[in-house]
Amino acid sequence: MHILFIGYGKTSQRVAKQLFEQGHQITTISRSPKTYEFATHLIQDVHQLDLTHVPAIDWVYVLLSPSQSTIEAYQQTYVDSVVPIAKVLKNHPVKKVVVVSSTRVYGENAGERVDDDSIMQPSDEQGRLLLKMEQLYQQAFPKQCIIIRPTGIYGTSVARMIKLAETTQSYPQIHWSNRIHIDDLARFLAQLIHVEHPEKSYIVSNNQPIPLHETIQWFQRQLNLPELVLESEEVSGKRIYAKRMVETRFELEHKDCFGDYLNMLENN
Repeated sequence: MHILFIGYGKTSQRVAKQLFEQGHQITTISRSPKTYEFATHLIQDVHQLDLTHVPAIDWVYVLLSPSQSTIEAYQQTYVDSVVPIAKVLKNHPVKKVVVVSSTRVYGENAGERVDDDSIMQPSDEQGRLLLKMEQLYQQAFPKQCIIIRPTGIYGTSVARMIKLAETTQSYPQIHWSNRIHIDDLARFLAQLIHVEHPEKSYIVSNNQPIPLHETIQWFQRQLNLPELVLESEEVSGKRIYAKRMVETRFELEHKDCFGDYLNMLENN
């Protein structure tokens, strides 16, 4: 198959390499130059795509990320790009359009359980814009669209967690956090090509919610830093479970985030 990646960051690069090794033809699009011998790379603005001279596209992955986390950046990157992308893809025999969104579309924030059957009720404007993007793609590609909602992606750096460990002396409440290793996310995205009857959407997570303060404390212990003090038993965040992902019989390779963190600390 000829597979197109719109947005070509760290996750896309991992997926593309796996699919190339399976014998697929890869074309990639991003705003900046990339050099990978297995892909034809086009430097284009997603708001002004031109696929006129691109061979017939069978499968599409959309993995965009804004340069900032502002409402304006979310609107421009996620929402305003849908119509121009859909317009050019209509001229190709596309079987599936896989769109990577986020679990930010779920607004729960009191420790509730969230899974693929939970109702999406975003609690902030960025979440609402992500949900709007999902709905626009589903309207444009009602039979082809698959939405992917990863939890927090980890596996490339521990710099943020080290900084939190160094600067956090107390934490206000028990805040549930969720994560997925970037390599597991990439493997799941690549595996979707072989799923005969895919669902309309999938949460992708390691199914091990952890209170954030416990993760910070773990880093503090590894770094021989003073451990933070938990100020209250109040609960925030959500506990996310990727039920449909499990039903595809996908096997996680990174079930233990602390083992991964330890390896990254040793190589830091």
